[in-house]
Amino acid sequence: MSTNETKIYTADPSALGLFGLAMVTLVASSSKLGLTSGTSYIIPWAIFLGAFAQLFACINDAKKGNVFGATAFGGYSMFWLGVSMSWMISHGVFGEAMAQNADPKQLGFAFVGYLIFSIYMTIGAVETNKTLFIIFVLIDFLFIGLSLSTLAGMHAAHALAAYSELAISIVSFYGSAANVLNATFGKTFLPLGKPFGIFK
Repeated sequence: MSTNETKIYTADPSALGLFGLAMVTLVASSSKLGLTSGTSYIIPWAIFLGAFAQLFACINDAKKGNVFGATAFGGYSMFWLGVSMSWMISHGVFGEAMAQNADPKQLGFAFVGYLIFSIYMTIGAVETNKTLFIIFVLIDFLFIGLSLSTLAGMHAAHALAAYSELAISIVSFYGSAANVLNATFGKTFLPLGKPFGIFK
């Protein structure tokens, strides 16, 4: 008795996830660097690119059994949803009482939590590719800067966060382009860099 198996092929969602990360960090870094002001127009990009694009990548990486990709994209998609809601609270979207009761240092502790998350994800990135590893190292610096600037009010830490975020955007654009063009042309059009091979 024969059985028929159907395999469903799912494309690698990394290109879209990295594009979402690149876009939201580009727009958010413009505010930190003083090139733009306020967060109102960052919120839509944070929700749709930072959150939803990475959530889409998370779900599809999970379908492929990619624990690292699903956790990374899922974790950072929820970060951007949380940050978006925090900005909306500060703008009074949920009422003035809620805005006045907000303590920015609670965001600082959230940044510390994401720094911890990013550090062990950086260790995992050692065995993915060098482009992803660079992105995670830059994310570590971003959260170091955000944590220190929010909890300790250090101006230099704010600058560290701003330039790290811009660098994340640049490298993420490259990573997204490499994933698209390498898959489209069926060859290494833009190298991502081989894993370091330390733990495997």
